[in-house]
Amino acid sequence: MNAIPAQEIKRRGIAAVDELIAKGDLYIIRNNQPQYVVLSQKCYEELLEAQEEAQVARIRASLEDLKAGRVRRFASAEELIQALDLEG
Repeated sequence: MNAIPAQEIKRRGIAAVDELIAKGDLYIIRNNQPQYVVLSQKCYEELLEAQEEAQVARIRASLEDLKAGRVRRFASAEELIQALDLEG
């Protein structure tokens, strides 16, 4: 992934980002650490779509667990915490 110091953007403006984003996504470095990520619109849309698909898959898996009886219910939060402590 490409990287650019925040100071360079401050100095050159968005043109500095335009040059690098053409080569791929990039980190913006601030205080010698990656602080931000700039993505192309296409990449951002793909990321959102993948996130939505993953969410739907988790919901479907949860519903399958419920139908198959692979769900335990607890009367209280304390009971759940105790069960989790015993499993860990």
